[in-house]
Amino acid sequence: MSTILTKFRCILKNALSTTKIYADPWLLVTTVIFLLIGLLMVTTASGYVAEYYGLSPYHYGMRQLMYIAIGTILGSAVYMKIGLDRWYRLTPILMIITIICLILVLIPGIGREVNGALRWIPIFVFNFQPAEVAKFAIVMYIASYLHRHKETIDVRATALIIPLVVMGFLGILLLLEPDFGSTAIIFVIGLGLLFIAGVSIWQFLCVLVPTLGVMAFVVLTSPYRRARLSGFMNPWDDPYNQSYQLANSLIAIGRGKLSGVGIGESMSKLGYLPEAHTDFIFSIYAEEFGFFGVVILVLLYLAFVYRTFDIGRRAENLKRYFAAYISYGIGFWFGIQALIHMCVASGLLPTKGLTLPLISYGGSSIVMMLIALSVLFKVDRFVQTEELADYQKKQAARAEQELADSKIKVTIK
Repeated sequence: MSTILTKFRCILKNALSTTKIYADPWLLVTTVIFLLIGLLMVTTASGYVAEYYGLSPYHYGMRQLMYIAIGTILGSAVYMKIGLDRWYRLTPILMIITIICLILVLIPGIGREVNGALRWIPIFVFNFQPAEVAKFAIVMYIASYLHRHKETIDVRATALIIPLVVMGFLGILLLLEPDFGSTAIIFVIGLGLLFIAGVSIWQFLCVLVPTLGVMAFVVLTSPYRRARLSGFMNPWDDPYNQSYQLANSLIAIGRGKLSGVGIGESMSKLGYLPEAHTDFIFSIYAEEFGFFGVVILVLLYLAFVYRTFDIGRRAENLKRYFAAYISYGIGFWFGIQALIHMCVASGLLPTKGLTLPLISYGGSSIVMMLIALSVLFKVDRFVQTEELADYQKKQAARAEQELADSKIKVTIK
């Protein structure tokens, strides 16, 4: 009998022993690699522009490092201080703040105009871009909404109206800046989450088709967007005017060939390719690292998105839907934005100003994405904790069952 009790204590001890919970290594490693690549590429791609304005050639690289530091500090604070339950309660406030910021940026004297677009609010030496907050806010809002309406989202068509109205309102404010790229990202995130939540195909098509129609209408009724579309369709018809960016982007990518020209050896960044350290940083990366470097970068993004969806799947299996949709939403955000950026640079989509996640220069983008990643790591920790608790319960139940079976055997003997 003592042997049986000893065995039971060993099983129970193993079952209930505290297991350390680690940050997902794939997410952590890919994030660090993206930030390092971004720091390197921003520094090398912005040297000419910095010297043109009389600045140090390392000016933008140092600012990028500063943004990474700010984002890391804020993200760490968010990770330690704000749990998922609090995020759930704060989501309406976050959405209200986002709408206020998107309205403020449209007011002359508050919003800063660059190249004909009102997208930034100057805050001391930092230009704050509300569109980046809107992407994060829509992920949190749709996740909370789907959590509340999980049981009715696939049976009631009216359940889709509220998220569509919210996305539409944000889209209108963004188009007034104008910022068509961020509008597209917000709708992709929202529609992607609705599809994953189990919306029926006919409901999804009823939402998707009008959305695509409205976007096509916006493009075709805007002269400068029509010009961009024309330049995209025939980039070599006007390579020195309307298609200048795309033509030089394609030249840069083609010059990289298989193995690239080497770090710092890009010619396109020497004033030939505008926005080389922001909207077209992928072109400079492809020129310096070549096809093999591009394949590695794409694989890194695929690994990142796969891990976000895997965390979401595990959270959904635990019926923690708010956590699951946050993870799915961040995966959509980063993955689709990276895809659009690379397709634009490669001439597969019309020219659109979107940063390459965690790589392109930009304070608002870097800071908000690092804060979003802190929430994602919080979701990962929450899922691991729930899985561990579930595993310990099953192990304890198994140990008790084995003890009961052992007692029966002893009684029979």
